Amino acid sequence: MKKIINAVDTVVTDALTGLAAAHRELRVDLDARVVYRADGPRPGKVGLVSGGGSGHEPLHAGFVGYGMLDAACPGEIFTSPVPDQIVEATTAVSGGAGVLHIVKNYTGDVLNFEMAAELCADEGVEVARVLVDDDVAVRDSLYTAGRRGTGATLFVEKIAGALAEEGAPLAEVAAIGDEVNARSRSFGVALSACTTPAAGKPTFELAGNEVELGIGIHGEPGRSRGPAGTARELVRVAMDALQADLPLSGDTLVLVNGMGGTPLIELYIAFAEVDAYLREHGATAARSLVGNHVTSLDMQGFSVSVCALTDDLTRLWDAPVRTPALRWGH
Repeated sequence: MKKIINAVDTVVTDALTGLAAAHRELRVDLDARVVYRADGPRPGKVGLVSGGGSGHEPLHAGFVGYGMLDAACPGEIFTSPVPDQIVEATTAVSGGAGVLHIVKNYTGDVLNFEMAAELCADEGVEVARVLVDDDVAVRDSLYTAGRRGTGATLFVEKIAGALAEEGAPLAEVAAIGDEVNARSRSFGVALSACTTPAAGKPTFELAGNEVELGIGIHGEPGRSRGPAGTARELVRVAMDALQADLPLSGDTLVLVNGMGGTPLIELYIAFAEVDAYLREHGATAARSLVGNHVTSLDMQGFSVSVCALTDDLTRLWDAPVRTPALRWGH
């Protein structure tokens, strides 16, 4: 295994040290393992907290900042943050208007955020939750009851974050997050497995001519394995799955996401095929994002996330944002 690390057991702490040094607009508590906006909390503003296992960067810490998250809780590689982390983050970002937890639908994340919310309520902090479960590939797995949370997490964090920045109350911020999740679907394809530092070897084996269709962001199995095909063929498998679950029409927000080991040139080839597919089905990629945003360490592959837009969702997506990974209009 070749990794740019110092030691297996310090990967997360070392990465957070680098994040803090590179982005002075953040405040990183290395002991508690929480990443904050340096300018928070803002009195009267709903706080947004998310988190999950490390290895998916820039999710979640890379989305802390103006217009998105107020804090992120990174766990160990592919491991949920613990309740103490989440409580620390939630109470720290509370400005008196309540705090929204944005939680991907993985069993560990769900249980730990639920426990943290109960502890925060005991301390007088009102907490609401948005559960992200956008992945159409697998309904139940060893990791989840129901669908997995993947690329739409970014959509929820951005759009709910924009509404919170405007001063909306907690119930409205949670409702817009739920709406984004309900309007979003995702599907991923893996060309190779990822290698976790602790394991030192790929998490699963694929033959040279195989791909995994419907992969999860932790390397969980998808719907099936099949022969490697062209970009058009692979994209159409993904888009057919999305179309079957939520018929596509009108303006959409599209994320063509790299899994960590895919060159950007290939992601743009995939986006061209997504755009063509949408136009064939009477839909438009009115807003788009291409790149590595919800990754799985060094996995080769891609995922497609599509959200059916409304005028209000478009406005909130376009609203200013300033984070390490997303920056526009501010």
